[in-house]
Amino acid sequence: MAADRSYALDNIAPVRHIEDVLRLEEVAAAHPGEQGFRGPSHWMPTGRVFGGQILSQALTAASRTVPDGRFVHSLHAYFLRGGDIELPVDFSVETLRDGRSFSQRRVQAYQHGEPILSLITSFQTVDAGLQHEIRPPAGIPGPDELPTTEETLRGAPEAFRRYFTDYRAFKMRHYPSPIYVSVPKEDEDIPFQAVWIKTREALGDDPALHAAALAYASDYTTFEPILRRHGIPWAYPGLNTASLDHAMWFHRQARADEWVLYVQESPTAQGGRGLTEGRMFTQGGDLIATVAQEGLVRLPQFKPENLKKAE
Repeated sequence: MAADRSYALDNIAPVRHIEDVLRLEEVAAAHPGEQGFRGPSHWMPTGRVFGGQILSQALTAASRTVPDGRFVHSLHAYFLRGGDIELPVDFSVETLRDGRSFSQRRVQAYQHGEPILSLITSFQTVDAGLQHEIRPPAGIPGPDELPTTEETLRGAPEAFRRYFTDYRAFKMRHYPSPIYVSVPKEDEDIPFQAVWIKTREALGDDPALHAAALAYASDYTTFEPILRRHGIPWAYPGLNTASLDHAMWFHRQARADEWVLYVQESPTAQGGRGLTEGRMFTQGGDLIATVAQEGLVRLPQFKPENLKKAE
């Protein structure tokens, strides 16, 4: 990406409504016997397509091919190449199996005729069975008790502030603190973080839409537990991150336009890669989904003094 495209916000439409991202048109598929869809790309300051965008669009494409009454319970995806925000993304859906209770689909996302994401996802009819779940950690303040992103970034450079506020489809409230500009010393080495998330706009009642919206949001903050452990904010000079793979298990249906608590931790970072595990809960404490992602984290000759430059 050319350097002068970074934070070029003029004449760029903000992503205020997640449904605009998930509105796919039917097109010819890449291979015979498959079903094809095309989705829009939205602006990102890196010039690369946001991983949550193609993840949620691939899930939406798959959802449109399964029998009624079947809902996603898991997805596993690999990000193969960086996507170009100036191009739409084509999706080709292959039916792997439709059984009595389960349906599996393979989805390939393409730009320039090359795959940029490969995903397998599974759907199930609602079934009765054993039930148990863990609860969220105690002591996390509610969303109304935490500062908004707008309040946190008051006084930050306008382009930086607008990207994290006006140009995102979700509201966010961080605990113990956001790491946009700096990481408070007292919040380093904390083994987890929590983020309250919900869409800026109300959504319809389709469960597939809410599942896709949560898949989109699941990729927003997955690098933050990794960066937080090392005192590195998003504003660190030259920071380069990229999602490598992403897995998500959906335990129950939930609304993405109501507050969801996303609790995350990073058990390890090695070899330029970091792993994050996360769980999503309703505001009442019910477990919605579990997330795991490995990502690439590159720093230009990491030096502690560069943290001062980011502040």
